[in-house]
Amino acid sequence: MNIFQKYVYQFVVLLLLLSATAMLFALEANSATYTRDTSSVQPVYLIEVEGVITTGQKNFIGRQVESALEIKSQLLIVRINTPGGLVDATMKINELIMNAPIPVAVLVAPSGAIAGSAGTFILMASDIAAMAPGTTIGAAQPVALSPGGAAEADDKAITFYTSYMRNTAEEKGRPGDIAERFVTENLSLGSGESLEKGMIEYVAGSVQELMQALEGKEIEKLGEIYVLDTADAPIKQGEMTLAERFQNWLGNPQIAFLVLMAGFFGIYLGLSAPGTIAPEVGGLILVIMGIYGIGLFDANTTGIILLILGLGMIMAEIFTSGFGVLGTGGAISLAIGAIMLPVEPLMETDWYANFIVTVGGVVLGLVLIMVFVVQRIIKSRRRWTGGSEHFTTPQKGVAVNDLDPEGRIKARGEYWSARSMDGSTIPAGSEVEVVEAETLMLWVQIPKDENNGNGG
Repeated sequence: MNIFQKYVYQFVVLLLLLSATAMLFALEANSATYTRDTSSVQPVYLIEVEGVITTGQKNFIGRQVESALEIKSQLLIVRINTPGGLVDATMKINELIMNAPIPVAVLVAPSGAIAGSAGTFILMASDIAAMAPGTTIGAAQPVALSPGGAAEADDKAITFYTSYMRNTAEEKGRPGDIAERFVTENLSLGSGESLEKGMIEYVAGSVQELMQALEGKEIEKLGEIYVLDTADAPIKQGEMTLAERFQNWLGNPQIAFLVLMAGFFGIYLGLSAPGTIAPEVGGLILVIMGIYGIGLFDANTTGIILLILGLGMIMAEIFTSGFGVLGTGGAISLAIGAIMLPVEPLMETDWYANFIVTVGGVVLGLVLIMVFVVQRIIKSRRRWTGGSEHFTTPQKGVAVNDLDPEGRIKARGEYWSARSMDGSTIPAGSEVEVVEAETLMLWVQIPKDENNGNGG
């Protein structure tokens, strides 16, 4: 192994250890900041969506909808500022918004914010659409990502998303002909023009201003009439858990691509330098995470694959000499897999929190064991190369049988092959001294003082 490979090997191992440490902080899963309101006015629940629309954002919004229903919110407000995002995540967010059993308002804010591409799709799915002054929506034509960069999607995709945008807008009472131009012509509109054309219902500079404007309004949704009492309603808000932040970060197409390439590089490096183990382990985990990030695996599938992979690595560590690398990789894989598994609606929240704590404890224990094992291996190897005290020939012994001239002696509780130095016969039971060693053969003789005694 050359110097470069050694440094890369050490870097990958360090990266895996740091990743395992970071994953343990996901014990904050399911930590929402809302509290139940005891006033007579039902609260308004606020969700803030910033940056690229990813699977992490989708999971976060889904959990927040459940939280809003749990505290009996009268209205859900999504304050959005996004340049766009993943199509699959966007459509699932729209599904959540359109099927939520309470009114949902989407506000593009603050001033200067945008709801480009995916953000426009989400805005059109809302029951109440609003924009702050100086904000922009539109430019929703889909693109296809490839190693060569972004390119315009094919006609089939454009036709589908044009119809989807039009149908969504018309379902909410907005002009479908203008909505479809967001896709076909990359139309962009400011807040004033959007209000004038009927693409939004309100221009509001803040959440509080929107709540004042909605006071007393009637909203029909899913066959129910909702009368809003929002002027003085308390605002409740949830925060992303670290697990959702991790999913959101990994779901960014740029990050996902870099993670995927790092994984391929690790596997290539491992195959180029057989016996390193660490690059292959790290690369395999990164490839799975990268595939999730680009949207080919959902969170459930990715979590299950990583859990199985982690258990497999730990079993391989037990039955092979992986020097702790396989075990550490397995622990990291278990941690990430546990984080990727979404909260199951039919399971108690406390159960999921306890599950994360259990996995975190197991991972921490495994990492500590692996560190201990690696330290012991390194220490033993240094002792071995630092001197010959672990393989020194004995100085004296006792003949087990007659050496005529070869036989066996016992020294330090071990049996050694021995040969008489001068070719004479040495009787069994005689004490002998070792003159020299040749491989595993000892050359011995009767001690000189005994020879002198016998001669006297």
